[in-house]
Amino acid sequence: MHCLRNRISEELDLSYLTDKLMKGKGQPHILTPNEKVELWERLKILSFTRTASSLWAMTMLCLFVRVQVNILGRHLYFETARLFGSSQSSDQGKPLDRHGEEEFLSAADYLCNCGISALIVKMQNAVTEVMKDKQLRSPFNVDQLHGTMLQILNLFIKLEAPDSWLACLIPDNASQYQQLAVISSNGSDDPLVFMDVLKLEQLMKETRDVMSSSDFRDIMEISLRRVLDHLVEDIGVHVGGPDTGVPLAKLLPRVVHVSPSLLEDPSTNKFVQMIRALPEVELFFKLLYANTAQA
Repeated sequence: MHCLRNRISEELDLSYLTDKLMKGKGQPHILTPNEKVELWERLKILSFTRTASSLWAMTMLCLFVRVQVNILGRHLYFETARLFGSSQSSDQGKPLDRHGEEEFLSAADYLCNCGISALIVKMQNAVTEVMKDKQLRSPFNVDQLHGTMLQILNLFIKLEAPDSWLACLIPDNASQYQQLAVISSNGSDDPLVFMDVLKLEQLMKETRDVMSSSDFRDIMEISLRRVLDHLVEDIGVHVGGPDTGVPLAKLLPRVVHVSPSLLEDPSTNKFVQMIRALPEVELFFKLLYANTAQA
């Protein structure tokens, strides 16, 4: 999460916009009226992009890691069966060693190292479409904020081809992933020892199959909505209840302010704990493990 937090902060740095606006406020002749409008519009889009990207990335990474762990559990089950001579394990290929497990689990870093830029571009496109008619001076309450964020997340998921968002989380194939690992480790003193590419591809394919399923889409939407509900509640504490509206321009700092809390360390991240505790999520992963162990 720390890596994601840094990458999103770097790629969606708002300081240059706020600095220009502050200078323009103190020295009115620095900016023309049109320039001020453009800066505020840019700030509006990037503020929502930053928080929506953080929300989606945290939620999906949390679920993605759970999928990986369950798939590894499946393979360890078959390897245990192999040790005891069970015929169930006959088609499971080469066994996984500890290094292979670590390499597969390290695919969770793909979002931060490679997929985050594409995620931000796609999210910004969704934000731009949803926010294009939202006026900065118009009153905005927490219900409108919730509805707007939900629209953004739904549009992001539906943009382009079905399940195109998966490309932000998982590389196209195992060979590409290993090549990227070589590039990212350039200059490291630790030699890279890769697992069998066919085995890694098998694990990644199983991950894609799970995450492109309708059942996974259901828990993804439930998780995103639950996190959004609580995020808007946190913002509402500072801007008032559903009947209290503030100009959208004054709401932007609060929208940006909650973004880092979404990407805190998982051990202390209340949103991660919230997702893990969802009954629908717990049931999904229980059934996933049970079904794969019996496959």
